[in-house]
Amino acid sequence: MSESPATPDSRASLRKVVTASALGTTVEYYDFTLYATTAALVFDKVFFPDASPLVGTLAAFATYFVGYAARPLGGILFGHFGDRLGRKNVLIITMLMMGLGTFAIGLLPSYDSIGIAAPILLVAIRLLQGLGMGGEYGGGVLMALEYSPRSRQGFFTSLVHIGTPAGVLIPVGLVTILDNALPSGSYDSWAWRLPFLASILLVGVGIWMRLNITESPEFVKMREDREVHSLPVRQVLTRQPTTVLFSVLAKIAESGLFNIYYVVAITYVTTELDLPKSPVLLAVLIACAVECCTLPYFGALSDRIGRRKVYIAGALFQAILAVPFFLLLQTGQFWAYVLGMTLGLGIGHGAMYGAQGALFSNLYPVNVRYTGLSVTQQVGATLGGGLSPLIGTALLSAAGGHWSWLIAYCVGVAVVSALATTRLGAGEAPAVAAGAPAPHLPERTQVS
Repeated sequence: MSESPATPDSRASLRKVVTASALGTTVEYYDFTLYATTAALVFDKVFFPDASPLVGTLAAFATYFVGYAARPLGGILFGHFGDRLGRKNVLIITMLMMGLGTFAIGLLPSYDSIGIAAPILLVAIRLLQGLGMGGEYGGGVLMALEYSPRSRQGFFTSLVHIGTPAGVLIPVGLVTILDNALPSGSYDSWAWRLPFLASILLVGVGIWMRLNITESPEFVKMREDREVHSLPVRQVLTRQPTTVLFSVLAKIAESGLFNIYYVVAITYVTTELDLPKSPVLLAVLIACAVECCTLPYFGALSDRIGRRKVYIAGALFQAILAVPFFLLLQTGQFWAYVLGMTLGLGIGHGAMYGAQGALFSNLYPVNVRYTGLSVTQQVGATLGGGLSPLIGTALLSAAGGHWSWLIAYCVGVAVVSALATTRLGAGEAPAVAAGAPAPHLPERTQVS
């Protein structure tokens, strides 16, 4: 069935939805990137001052993982309500949880001020943020996907994903500016709080935009046809367990290697090589700016040649890049940082992430799609991005500061994700999950 021609109103609605979704992803990754960057640079001294530098960094990354660990629960919780009550209202709640949590960390007293209560409060805030983040991604991507033309879902969902490098670019940029503009030691002692407090501006704009969009048309159609499931997560796990398993494995490399490039790499350069942090932070900024441009290209490419092909190519590229990446870092040269980061983030990660939204979303029927996508995304991100800073730092420590063992991890997860992607169905899920009559929706383009 051919697609209906786009009207000016539908194009305007699509632009508004994509912008609001991308801003939500920006807030999401602003929070986690700012926390990860500050954990690598400052939090060992602020919240774990009695530990050695490397052990303190490990402890800070452990609290970082707490936020990731809460994400699958948040995905199931908010996916349930997103599939039953709608995408829009859930997205307003998740943005508030993430944004206010980031702001609260900026106000949190240090260990020297309130003792053990400081890291305990930090963990509690991370748990709440993780719950909110667990529900954010699925709704934002689905709003863009379910508003976009069938033949351009890869492109429009990749625009939402621009929020990820943008969410890295903004906080790392702020950290770099503050670290260079203020007197020595100011950032570590008090100025680290400013980017956390500034997050409230992004949240305010994001909430305003989300209040002014309408519900996903596919969800409205599904609700009118009374195809809502009482327990979407049970439907997903019992009807599509193989899809869940292989999509989670496919996700691990995209999320895990992303954090290797900017979290573990920063730790390696500043802690193990004992080199200044500003050049590597600037290299991350440049690479993220490049990825903002490459994501739409890879999204559009996935519309033309197939999601799986683009996704697998990105994973294998990163497996090949692993050794050259750390050799470039080891030079201590700014140009080498930029080249390594750009290849990793702009090309390898950009290819996987550009194709991911349409690839994973179309694995699940409309009436359980929020839950299914959230389970895939959040469990995969927890096993990948949540663990990779801990694993990467531990492997560096175990190898006496050398990256040899870390290479095995990078190559291993890239190959596992590539193989798992080959097992994802070349077709897509039925329009609705089993047990409900199929709605009269236009045919989707095939996921390959």
